[in-house]
Amino acid sequence: MAAFDRRTLLQLFLAAGTARLIGGAAPAAAATGFKFGPSEPFSYDWLKRYARALAAGPYEAPPRPDPSIVSKIDYDEHGKLRFRKEFSLYRDGAFPISFQHVGMYFPKTVRMHAIDGATAREVLYDPTYFTVGNDHVAAGLSQEPSAFAGFWVHEPPRKGDLDKVEPWATFLGASYFRGVGELGQVGLSARGIALAPGGASPEEFPDFVAYWFEPARSENDPVTVYALLNGPSVAGAYRFLLRRTSGVVMDIEASIHPRRTLERLGLAPLTSMYWFSETDRRTMVDWRPEVHDSDGLAMWTGSGERIWRPLNNPPHIAISSFQDSRPRGFGLSQRDRNFDHYLDGVKYDKRPSAWVEPVGDWGSGVVQLIEIPTDDEIHDNICAMWIPDAPHGAGSHIEIAYRLHWLADEPYPGRLGRCVATRLGRGGQPGAKRPEGARKFMLEFLGGPLAQLPPGTLPEPVLSASRGQFSYILPEAVPDDVPGHWRVQFDLTA
Repeated sequence: MAAFDRRTLLQLFLAAGTARLIGGAAPAAAATGFKFGPSEPFSYDWLKRYARALAAGPYEAPPRPDPSIVSKIDYDEHGKLRFRKEFSLYRDGAFPISFQHVGMYFPKTVRMHAIDGATAREVLYDPTYFTVGNDHVAAGLSQEPSAFAGFWVHEPPRKGDLDKVEPWATFLGASYFRGVGELGQVGLSARGIALAPGGASPEEFPDFVAYWFEPARSENDPVTVYALLNGPSVAGAYRFLLRRTSGVVMDIEASIHPRRTLERLGLAPLTSMYWFSETDRRTMVDWRPEVHDSDGLAMWTGSGERIWRPLNNPPHIAISSFQDSRPRGFGLSQRDRNFDHYLDGVKYDKRPSAWVEPVGDWGSGVVQLIEIPTDDEIHDNICAMWIPDAPHGAGSHIEIAYRLHWLADEPYPGRLGRCVATRLGRGGQPGAKRPEGARKFMLEFLGGPLAQLPPGTLPEPVLSASRGQFSYILPEAVPDDVPGHWRVQFDLTA
């Protein structure tokens, strides 16, 4: 998985204020003053047929507006390219949509379309949609190919000026997209697909090359977005139903067509950042106690088991696979919500958790976690995804559906206590010689029936390891007077 400069990408996501496929638009769209291409028939079935036909032919990369100009649109210059709110698509509707300009980090054309019934028209790029002054480097771009790179979905106009209220869904760069969580922040990302991340060969990043939009009828209804995916190894059609709830819920369907055999096809991939936490903080690496967007991988298996795997920043790429059949869900979570554990104004304590809820029978496969070494917070170095056991060769067809929750916690929490902290240290006992190869673990648990244990009753630790021996096993209540807050410490000698 490529190590993107995620701090810059996140700032670009949040900074306030292909051949032509589809050529009248709904009155709400036409009233914006956009220029539109000709009207053409459109449906999701048509898009799926188009993706299938696209995969049967050779790959053609999406066009790029003049690279000599776009390469100069860095973070500062991109920040000057604010979309003019008076041009927002469905600006008087429930959730206006604004477009994002190409730049150094998002250099490829993405086609945008407005749907009206059974037809759609392309929204044609014009520099007047943006604050492109005559002295801005982007003023030298022509209107073809389009200089649209992505889009934002905004809060209802009644909630404030579009230039001052952050968007609640963003689609920008390759097949990346984000949703805001219940605590008002964005953090980790999702992708349409992942192809062989963390492997020996370079990872491939297919692009969403075109989008089609249907507005929400009301604030209680979804914004519908259709997307065409294309890359050297795959093409696909996607449908997103975007719902603004206490956080964001996305119902996602995908019809995927490989151009070649896909060795590791990652479905419903999530991408995040983990630098360090109380688990493995290195001395003097940074003044903050913890820096991460997510602190663990949570799973709910097909058999009903709940699994929590704390994240690591390993010295080498680490791949962990969890075999399952008909999974009930998995996600990357940010469980630690204590500001004092981060001390950072970027609000890591409020970053969302993302939970993938499969729809239908996903069969057998693995939830795979990839952890890539990083020495800074600017790199996305964590990926979690579902890899099906079934092989997928050229000409095959994959249909998948899932619900993606952007919340503060898991949407379906278990009834048992759960792990809330993992701490590591040297094995052995104070005042005694420390044994070779021993690590001390301190795991904290909270909630569920732990709070109802009779006085004097200790929980029984049940430990297992693929190798090594346990010693110094000690369960005890955490001395903080919080009911149901327990911890167990033990040494593991490899």
